[in-house]
Amino acid sequence: MIHVYLDDSRPCPQGFVLAKDAKECITLLEECEVDILSLDHDLGWMSKQTGMDVVIWLIQHRKFPRTIYIHTSSPSACTQMYQMLGTVKPDRMGLFAHRMPEEVLLGVAQGTYPSKP
Repeated sequence: MIHVYLDDSRPCPQGFVLAKDAKECITLLEECEVDILSLDHDLGWMSKQTGMDVVIWLIQHRKFPRTIYIHTSSPSACTQMYQMLGTVKPDRMGLFAHRMPEEVLLGVAQGTYPSKP
């Protein structure tokens, strides 16, 4: 199981696999079991794809990670991605319209996330 961070410019948090574009992210979702997926929307001025393309793929293929964080700095894109996912997500999936909390980032980096009871 892996954690995936989709972003073209921010540094990838420790313990995550970086996808710099939608195609890389979708390939990881196809080939791996993803625990946490953190999505950016805007993926560079040269890219025609965005994080929304990943959201559409997730919905079409019904392949959802355990948790999704939407860390984009675009409020309108964040709202749209969140609403689209929120209408179809499985009950067991966590969905958050903000960046990952520090305790999650620290837990992943230290290999203690998710915490075991």
